[in-house]
Amino acid sequence: MTLQLSSPAFAPSQTIPAKYTCQGQDLSPPLEWKGVPPETKSLALIIDDPDAPDPNAPKTIWVHWILYNIPPSTQGLAEGITALPPGTLEGTNDWKRTGYGGPCPPIGTHRYFHKLYALDVVLSDLKHPTKEDLEKAMEGHVITSTEYVGTYRKS
Repeated sequence: MTLQLSSPAFAPSQTIPAKYTCQGQDLSPPLEWKGVPPETKSLALIIDDPDAPDPNAPKTIWVHWILYNIPPSTQGLAEGITALPPGTLEGTNDWKRTGYGGPCPPIGTHRYFHKLYALDVVLSDLKHPTKEDLEKAMEGHVITSTEYVGTYRKS
């Protein structure tokens, strides 16, 4: 079985409900996964938006949430999770803080990539790494990965 990521809150490539955005409660969406390889020592999750600030003229990839050292026995994250699985650490998003920050596109419809990585190591405490720091630490340790995309446009 291959690593698979999904959300019961929205279908692949479909609209993320407003309650998970800046126009709602800004809750983290529920995520579920299966097919974690048996040799996995930890999981990492990055949610980002490659369409910032304008999908017709993207200039940056905006990072919404970074989690790493998720135990491989974990099968998902609950909606609006406040107590992360034991050992899970957070990175710094592009709002310069830890935690989830929901979609809030200034213009147009943006895509939000939820990327899950199975790693062959438990990473050391990287002290709230940026996406770039985490990706560098993961180099050579990714067993497999998957992604799940949702979209959002402000009403």
